[in-house]
Formats: sequence, structure tokens, C-alpha cells
Amino acid sequence: MPYRPMVGSVFGGLQRGSHDPTHQRCGSGWLRASRTPEGPVLLRVSPTADGVHGRAWGAGAEWALDQLPALFGADDDPTSFRPRHSVLQEAVRRLPDLRLGSTGLVFEALAPSIIEQKVTGLEAYGAFRRLVTRYGEPAPGPARQQGSAAYGMRLPPDPRTWATIPSWRFLQLGLESTRSRALVGAARRGSALERLAGRSAADADRGLRSLPGIGAWTSAEVRQRTHGDADAWSIGDYHVGKDITWALTGEVLDDDACTEILEPYRGHRYRVQVLLGMMGLHRPRRAPRMTLPTHTPYAMGLSSDR
Repeated sequence: MPYRPMVGSVFGGLQRGSHDPTHQRCGSGWLRASRTPEGPVLLRVSPTADGVHGRAWGAGAEWALDQLPALFGADDDPTSFRPRHSVLQEAVRRLPDLRLGSTGLVFEALAPSIIEQKVTGLEAYGAFRRLVTRYGEPAPGPARQQGSAAYGMRLPPDPRTWATIPSWRFLQLGLESTRSRALVGAARRGSALERLAGRSAADADRGLRSLPGIGAWTSAEVRQRTHGDADAWSIGDYHVGKDITWALTGEVLDDDACTEILEPYRGHRYRVQVLLGMMGLHRPRRAPRMTLPTHTPYAMGLSSDR
């Protein structure tokens, strides 16, 4: 590769919280448990002097290793990106190897993105962890070997499993009915959704947003990961638009203003978001923090799944 893959950046964008049972740091590398079109896989990736080294276990091993170049941004082309703002010029100078990777796995990205709708990251990550722990299977290879760094890692549930989880169990584990209905509805279209991986990002956006409960934010969060869509900025996010406008103008503005400011970067608006985030450019947090909900059985301490 003509660039050095940024392993931590790629896997950090795929991991759903520090206790995600499907992702784990392993020395200087990462472990990832996933479901590929060929079957389950446990993938281990470590940086090397001239790229990355991958090893995989399970029926999906060959598919996952073949996907490694795309996962680390081989299909991403930043050459048309022309930063106008000095902070972005500096970010490009400091991060010349940044590439946006693609997993090619649509439902794997969609399920946790639905869980993260309109709640704090802490709540969403906790619900995802509990659901995967209960309904996911042990990952292959070292994940089943006591003493291994991967021991205990789990595969995310497949769409059929998501679709059969009862509503009361979702609620018990921290997911209220609005999000669980959207998740079950999407799971019932799991096979059709996976075909979106081979379509353009624009087609994937239309396909995703045709589903009940899937809007612009959720579609963007999926396309960022599945397609490496450099334009799929997280519109509608509680923080992102405010952080971008503050970083580029010094003012905290809404999403409409952010959309206008980002227009010259159309085609690379998500790249702008990533670059600013990796530079640590977040607005000062003076407003009250979002609070965790208290209406679910898990939040009230009534769940037995702790």
C-alpha cells in the first residue's frame, strides 16, 4: 500500500464501546469477531513495518483476509479533497495515511447503529454488550480457548436471531420498543440488506432509509463502516454538527448551518468529520450532559441480566 494503514483508527471506528465483546485490543493489534457471507470469523490484525498482518479462524477466514485491503481503505481516494480551512490543512499534514475503510457487512453495522439512536453512548454500548453476550455465539478459534487473549469474545447475533428476540427481553436488556421494533424490522430484511454492500453508497442510502425507523443519521453511520463513504457525515447527531461548526468557525451552530459550511467539501464531508475528531477538536462542553433514561427495567435495577 502507498500509505501505512492506521489500525487503531479503523478498529476504533468499528468497536462499540470499550467493553464490546466483538472487538478487543491485543497488544499493538486488534481482534474482531464477525459474521461474513462465508460464515463466522475471528480476525486478528497487527501493524507491521510495511502494512498489516492478518490471521483468521473460522469458516469466514478466507473472506475476511481477502477483505483486509478494503477494510484498511484501499478503495478510498482522498486525492480530490481540498481543505480550505487551516485546521483541516493541518489535519491532513499530520494524518497523511488516513483512509476510510469498508467492511462490506451491512447488517453488522446496522444493528448497533439502531441501538445507538437518540441515546447516550454509554446506554447504547451497554445494551449492545448485554444483547450480544446473551444472544451471540462464541467466536471461533482462540475465542474458545481459556488463556487466550481472545477468550470469551462473541459473534454478533445473526439477523434471524435478532428477529426472534421478544420485546420484553429487549426492554429488560435496555432497549425500548421504538428501537427494538426498528431492529427487528430490519433483521427480517437481513438478506436483502446485505446485497446493499455491492451497491453504490447512494443506493445503499435509499435502501436503508426505506425501512421504518431508519433515517439519515442511522444510514450515515452504516455507510461510514460498510462502504467507507467519505461523504456520509453524521447529520442529526447530538454532538457532531456542533463540533464541526465550532472547529471550522469558532461558533457552535446547528445542523443546517453545518450542512452549509460543509457544502464545499461535498464528497468528503465525513472525511472532514473524521479528521477533526482525530485532531481532538471538540467544542467546550458547558451545557448540561445528556442523562441516561430511567424507564427501562435494566436502568431501574429490575433486570436479572447484570
